[in-house]
Amino acid sequence: MCGRNRGEASNQQRKTAMTYMNVASTPPRRTHYLDVSPMISALQFQPADFEYKHDWLRHVPSRHRFHFDQSGQVTIDAVCGCAGHSVSSEQGEELFTAFKTWRQSYWRPLEIDREFASHFRTPNAWVRLFRDVRMALRRFMRRADPITVPAEAVTMAHAE
Repeated sequence: MCGRNRGEASNQQRKTAMTYMNVASTPPRRTHYLDVSPMISALQFQPADFEYKHDWLRHVPSRHRFHFDQSGQVTIDAVCGCAGHSVSSEQGEELFTAFKTWRQSYWRPLEIDREFASHFRTPNAWVRLFRDVRMALRRFMRRADPITVPAEAVTMAHAE
């Protein structure tokens, strides 16, 4: 009796059928593009929220990173689901233009100012010591003989 029940159970498992689904009747899925218009606005009106390092544009508050190739195609690196979507070609061109404008009008001047300011930072103690020794050595090497003036050439005015 145990063998017969086991056989019936396995027979029932074999009879489980999958429902038929007509694939042709399902509507075609459109490709979902990521709407990057908020980012374009942020590049224009909140430029300080972004930074650019090693060819990656980084949005600091969200930690999203964006890489643009030479043709303007954007690659998105994010922990959330944003990275799984692509950007439409129309918005991609608009985003690339906004990025180039941001880099030229905001980021490049900021880099130049930072580089210029770095030339005038107070150096660390070792660099200061090296510079002091170097300057002392230069003064020592260029030191000329003292100028002597004969006593007859100097006339003293007597106080009256």
